[in-house]
Amino acid sequence: MLVAVGSSNPSKVNAVRAVWKILGDAEVKGVEVETGIPPQPIGLSQTLRGAANRALRAMDALNADYGVGIEAGLIPVPSTSGYLDLQAAVVVGPGRRASIGFSQAFELPAEWVQHIILGGHELEDVAVEKTGIPRIGEKIGVIGWLTSGLVTRLDLSSQAVMMALIPWSRNKIYGSLIHIEKLLEKLGNEASR
Repeated sequence: MLVAVGSSNPSKVNAVRAVWKILGDAEVKGVEVETGIPPQPIGLSQTLRGAANRALRAMDALNADYGVGIEAGLIPVPSTSGYLDLQAAVVVGPGRRASIGFSQAFELPAEWVQHIILGGHELEDVAVEKTGIPRIGEKIGVIGWLTSGLVTRLDLSSQAVMMALIPWSRNKIYGSLIHIEKLLEKLGNEASR
């Protein structure tokens, strides 16, 4: 079984490797793909669209049995900063059917959110500036820095992928999953390959 991950980010690829065991042995390969969304996704729809595009485009690029897309985005909530950081995962498999999962979410410092929302910066850039850790998103992630390593980006990505794999591992009780093109249509994006 070949599983294509729509990213070469080690945190994302290793997360898929770590949790794919729920479905059995697989060769997991990362591949860079276009997300079709802005570099810093804002809102649930944009975040899910990025994950879905990553999954579909990775699956097609490697002619894989499954495609996995993981996208982190800022989700508006009534909180101090106004946003939570959330990882979304989409798994596309046989029949081009798709499932969705999410990680735990956490609030970012309000000052960081100001730089992202008002300044048009990506979280990665703000986090590197504030923490001094180059390429933090490929390492412990912002959550790793905020929690002193108790929770890492690998953990959040693994959670999101595991949640997305549940319908595949229990397909008898879930039945037919949504078709990826239908999911993208509902998210306001045509599936373009």
